[in-house]
Amino acid sequence: MPLQILAAIFLATLLFVFVQIGVVTIAFDKLGLSQGSAMLLLITSLVGSGINLPLFTVDATREPDPRWAERMRWMAAMARKLDPKKVLIAVNVGGGIIPVAFSVYLLNHNPLAPLTVLAAIAIQTGVCYGFSRPISGVGIGMPIFIAPISAAITAVTLAPENSAPLAYIGGTLGVLLGADALRLRDVRGLGSPLASIGGAGTFDGVFITGLVAVLLA
Repeated sequence: MPLQILAAIFLATLLFVFVQIGVVTIAFDKLGLSQGSAMLLLITSLVGSGINLPLFTVDATREPDPRWAERMRWMAAMARKLDPKKVLIAVNVGGGIIPVAFSVYLLNHNPLAPLTVLAAIAIQTGVCYGFSRPISGVGIGMPIFIAPISAAITAVTLAPENSAPLAYIGGTLGVLLGADALRLRDVRGLGSPLASIGGAGTFDGVFITGLVAVLLA
């Protein structure tokens, strides 16, 4: 069984346990979601984490790293279509589209001033860009707790009465912009034929940032 599938099963089980003991429930309750809605969001994010929607390609500056060939065996159909001289830029459904859609939902259901939201996103984007680094054969890496801690501090400072939704919005969008979108030029030299905005999907820095930032805010 591919390592990615085993990891997904383990993480899904871990999340289910967290929901049962109330950790995830507490976080999403602060965002106005019931336990059922939180589970629905988690499940759709989990399913979506395996879906990458192609956007465009850029020229690669180095040959594909052998480590990527091993990782992409479980994506054999897509791997056969990839040009080794190009890098396919895609957006991950679970780690990219769903967090953005949920952020829009939070914006529409919480009294957050537009300038406050933009400031939080800008601060978080700068933090994520500053701490993220391209790692050959791996992708874009960043210390996992930098983003949620900075998102929580920013949210509590800018909007203490609505810190939870602002922490999620600023945290997740900041990671997507600062550690993913603004780092797209760096993926040319990573030796990867595929670069996905949203990273590994649900369980990458985007999901962890949103969850932990809300708990801390």
